[in-house]
Amino acid sequence: MTTSLLVKVLVMVGSTVSVGFGVWHFFVPTWWDWYSYIDRSATELVLAVRAINAFFSLSLVLFGVVNVLLVYGGKSNRYSIGVFLAATCVLWMTRLVFQLVYPQGSANPLLQYGMLATFTIVFLCYAISLFIMVSRKADA
Repeated sequence: MTTSLLVKVLVMVGSTVSVGFGVWHFFVPTWWDWYSYIDRSATELVLAVRAINAFFSLSLVLFGVVNVLLVYGGKSNRYSIGVFLAATCVLWMTRLVFQLVYPQGSANPLLQYGMLATFTIVFLCYAISLFIMVSRKADA
């Protein structure tokens, strides 16, 4: 497998999970009844949580889509791909570290470690792609 094809496959895997996680997260507040944990009189807090979740969800979707467009599009260059992959790596590395330090899903080990495995795989997809992109010769 050529390095270019490997980057495309890894970015597609990472981006598919990113987009899927972002779309799924739009529905999490309703499915997990987030707002039942907030006092009904704290309307500003409900609005803030709703806005943060929407921004987070949309960011994941956009990061995933833009990574695919950059890697599969014929108009991008190594620099633009590298910058966006680096930003995506920081995003997923942060999520991975949070899962290690403050694990979510700790009531169910399958959920907790499933999330950890997923975040690790997505981070590695992007990190390996970034490493390949920055280590390639300029003319490649």
